[in-house]
Amino acid sequence: DTENSERPAFGASPNLSTKYNSSSHEMSDAEIEDVIEGFVRSAVVLQECGFDGVEFNGGYDSLIPSFWSAATNRRTDKWGGSFENRLRFSTEILSRTREAVGDNFVVGLTMTGDDITPGGQAIGARQEIASWLDGRGLMDYVAIKTGTYQDWTRVMPTFMYEGMVGAEAAAGIKSVLKHAKVQAESRIRTIQNAEKVLANGQADMVSLVRAQIADPDLVNKAKSGQSERIRECISCNQVCVGRRFRDYWFSCMINPSVGRETEMPSDHFTSAETSRSIVVVGAGPAGLEMARVAAERGHSVTLFDKEQRIGGQFRLAATQPQRGEIAELLNGYYAGELARLGVDVRLGHSIGSAEIVELEPDNLVIATGSEPTMTGQQRRLPILHRVPGVEMENVFSINQVLSERPKLGQHVIMLDDVEGWMPAAGTVAFLGKQGYDVTVLTSSASPMLSLVNSTANGPLRKLWAQQGVEVVLSSVLLEWTGHAARIRDLISSDERMLAADALVLATPNRPKPLICGPMPANVKVHHIGDCVAARTAAIAFYEGRKLAMSL
Repeated sequence: DTENSERPAFGASPNLSTKYNSSSHEMSDAEIEDVIEGFVRSAVVLQECGFDGVEFNGGYDSLIPSFWSAATNRRTDKWGGSFENRLRFSTEILSRTREAVGDNFVVGLTMTGDDITPGGQAIGARQEIASWLDGRGLMDYVAIKTGTYQDWTRVMPTFMYEGMVGAEAAAGIKSVLKHAKVQAESRIRTIQNAEKVLANGQADMVSLVRAQIADPDLVNKAKSGQSERIRECISCNQVCVGRRFRDYWFSCMINPSVGRETEMPSDHFTSAETSRSIVVVGAGPAGLEMARVAAERGHSVTLFDKEQRIGGQFRLAATQPQRGEIAELLNGYYAGELARLGVDVRLGHSIGSAEIVELEPDNLVIATGSEPTMTGQQRRLPILHRVPGVEMENVFSINQVLSERPKLGQHVIMLDDVEGWMPAAGTVAFLGKQGYDVTVLTSSASPMLSLVNSTANGPLRKLWAQQGVEVVLSSVLLEWTGHAARIRDLISSDERMLAADALVLATPNRPKPLICGPMPANVKVHHIGDCVAARTAAIAFYEGRKLAMSL
């Protein structure tokens, strides 16, 4: 990484970086030898520190595989040319490491099992490499990755990919090995899927990374016969890798303890000194997490929601294409945990001040969420507080589209003022799946800009293309006539009309707090989640857990 080291990146040959805006420097013999010894010294240091093994990175477009492929290794010396010469670099690393650490130290290698990018090494080439290294006993196991930096969305596949992405590539490598064990990974996601991979003989081991971020007790719960209590990853990537790419520390949408372990240990809560009576109004992410954790700590919790099902607006996201894992989280994990903990859940019930007073709670928690503004006000046009025409009958919120399924005509304009965040991007995909012709209007210079870091934008844009979705960038909505949108290009200032049968507004929500009358002096009132300010589900889960741990 030249940006961090301020030195040229090393490579087998001068190549354009697939990750950074730079090219690599062709390594000299001396530099190659120095790097090999660096790998070996690192393994020795790990052994001296008490580790049981080392895993060398040969995945994606890293240094080791840059020597493997004739496309990236154009050398004519002993480090390039023939197949054996191109494998010399990794062979020297592995063999010298084994000599240095002995036989009682695990030596592993990662590799992308199937590089499907143009010019990449397909499964057959990677099988040949793995088999050659394995035949010389150079590694104890090989961990099979998916994707490359050119195909980044498959490195940590989101919900847009079907499950068990990495199982097939792992099986392909395993089929040619005689000694080394094979580890599968990449959106295998659940204990049940991992067991299926093992039972099918596709791998000897399975790595569940994001799954154990979402629930660090995953293995212990499975071992104790409590698999139904596992909080399963929903593969959103928004607060793990998506947050890391914004140069922040890692966390997790549905497990806010990640990165905050000293502040809030994950699911190992101390019991409250005094058991309190708590009423929670609103069963969205904030209310659900508040109720769960408070009950876990020994409080008596009653949870109200006016809807017949838990989840709030978060449940609407589960209706978007390929987002059913959200419904599994709500219907499985949360419903099960609330029942196990004895939370009194009262659905289809709009509670008022008088009823709250009758319950005599010690704490009242308002978690009633937010609602669409329906004004059409846009961040790049804040002076226009209400777009003319948005009061017409053929103007809808994304909430209405997902829950009420109204008839929209054939051609729909989606005003996206959230930079392609999932409420907008997922609803566009939903409309496309229903057969509508969709035009996305956004002030952003790039479609789905908010989803770039989470890697969901690539496969979603591909889906949009398949659905024929059109995108109008760097533009704002000035007026809706009922049959067309008058828009302005923010670059040229030109105005034009876009004909359509309906307008859908994807704009930031406004808080929707419960309006309560006076509460008795002994009742402490708290507000959490979107009813304070409309934000993301991740913040709602965090605020629910944080408050529950403070009472």
